[in-house]
Amino acid sequence: MTTPIDTYRHKGLRLKMVERLRHDGFTDEAVLRAIEEVPRHFFIDSAFDEAAYDDRAFPIGCDQTISHPSTVAMQTHLLDLQPRMKVLEIGTGSGYQTAILCRLGAKVFTIERQKPLFLQARTLLDHLHLRARCFLGDGYRGLTEVDYAPFDRILVTCGAPEIPPALMAQLKQGGIMVIPIGERQQEMLRITKNGSTEADWQVERFGTYNFVPMLDGRQMH
Repeated sequence: MTTPIDTYRHKGLRLKMVERLRHDGFTDEAVLRAIEEVPRHFFIDSAFDEAAYDDRAFPIGCDQTISHPSTVAMQTHLLDLQPRMKVLEIGTGSGYQTAILCRLGAKVFTIERQKPLFLQARTLLDHLHLRARCFLGDGYRGLTEVDYAPFDRILVTCGAPEIPPALMAQLKQGGIMVIPIGERQQEMLRITKNGSTEADWQVERFGTYNFVPMLDGRQMH
């Protein structure tokens, strides 16, 4: 594939984006360093190059979008990641969020249901030497193979109508899931699995967002 060039101009724009996040009160320096290191313009169409480092979402094809940088920063922060943790990401999309997780030292397993996005993201991540395990499949069901679960963390990057039971089953005890829940608008939840029943879960709420919907059991493309 032909990969865009990460110019000094792009690096300067990326640094300004990080400074805006700091100015807006974001204080997780590990996440900010990862965002500064990953060239966001690689993950979107070159037509949006001039605005790649604005705090905006952009279409990436297949009726999907790349999230706002501020949303990526928030979701990543809420995971409370430590290096070498096993992270399951639902919704690879462009691969940008995947790249941020890789930069933070996570062992990333990521699922995408749209084949064109899956192929494009996998190729780009490989080109950038970011080691993520990419899967084409239904993220609502997670990764059921015994070799993969349980996961220390699960990150859902699409709006789910409810907490998918299969994903909670694949989250280890004491693990954290970050997931936007809702139909037209979602509430960002951080769920800590402190026991085997829903009554044991700790649920924290972090405001409203707008994500593309999670598709449950529909035909993959």
